[in-house]
Amino acid sequence: MFLSIDADKCMGHGRCYTAAADMLSDDDEGFVAQRGQTLQVPDGLLEEARDAADACPEGAISLRDAVDADA
Repeated sequence: MFLSIDADKCMGHGRCYTAAADMLSDDDEGFVAQRGQTLQVPDGLLEEARDAADACPEGAISLRDAVDADA
């Protein structure tokens, strides 16, 4: 499973890295540091990844079964 963070949609609310502290972190401006990236969800952290996606009010985070060319 992969977690993808759309940099254009991210507004820096910080809910994602609060919900998934073992996967995500913040940068100096308060945005998720992994903004614009697609990350493989580590074993045991799928629930945190789902929580991060659910917590984002902009819908900037999505979960995918595979990485595709549009990621």
